[in-house]
Amino acid sequence: MVQDTLQCGSEEEEHEGPVCEKLGRIQFSVGYSFQDSTLTVKILKGQDLPAKDFSGTSDPFVKLYLLPDKKHKLETKVKRKNLNPHWNETFLFEGFPFEKVVQRTLYLQVLDYDRFSRNDPIGEVSVPLNKIDLAHMQTFWKELKPCSDGSGSRGDLLVTLCYNPTANTITVSIIKARNLKAMDIGGTSDPYVKVWLMNKDKRVEKKKTVVMKRCLNPVFNESFPFDVPAHVLRETTIVITVMDKDRLSRNDVIGKIYLSWKSGPAEVKHWKDMMSHPRTAVAQWHALKA
Repeated sequence: MVQDTLQCGSEEEEHEGPVCEKLGRIQFSVGYSFQDSTLTVKILKGQDLPAKDFSGTSDPFVKLYLLPDKKHKLETKVKRKNLNPHWNETFLFEGFPFEKVVQRTLYLQVLDYDRFSRNDPIGEVSVPLNKIDLAHMQTFWKELKPCSDGSGSRGDLLVTLCYNPTANTITVSIIKARNLKAMDIGGTSDPYVKVWLMNKDKRVEKKKTVVMKRCLNPVFNESFPFDVPAHVLRETTIVITVMDKDRLSRNDVIGKIYLSWKSGPAEVKHWKDMMSHPRTAVAQWHALKA
């Protein structure tokens, strides 16, 4: 089962960036009922969380995992504009034999919810369940640590563009991707590609590829023609987004490309090559961006 996460690994103690960066802390309780074979996790509150939004605040929520188990994943509600959120939510992992519970690590990831783009990781906490007495509910305050995958390459996408001035079409072909960033706890992704035709800031038309299961170097070979009259070419942007399909929750953005006559240098080069070679499929690799 695919997990929706930014893969904040719990093993690495080395963190990039300044060690002194304060990410706030989280309060939670954990306990196990032998009578019901149920592990109870209560997410209580956060304190002094960093502001992630332009407005100087955050919209935090918490994802829970029992690593390395990928079957159990839960998340709290989002607390809008709140750096000291009170969640007070209880999560039950029922029918869970104690001998399996003690082999798990409770992993909490605090994220800033973003309606328009990828949720921004704030920090993480890992608690090996064999290190605590689960016979009665215990409450902990833990400092959040930086998510271990805050940066790094998102991978590359090979795209061809073909402009037909007679038919007034641009055909976008999604050929293949390489070295995609693993978005799932299992160390992989289930990628697919969305292609939006934009006119100025308006979405005109959307196409998407099939999903490639558990693959960081997928081959798509799918072509999508878009009607683009000559007089709107200069206002046209093709937004290509590589996504990680998640069956259970929100799909993750792996990375994006904006193709137009005025985006970044590599994108503009591709656009100009397309315009100067009509009726020819012009191929170019693009690095995915946030």
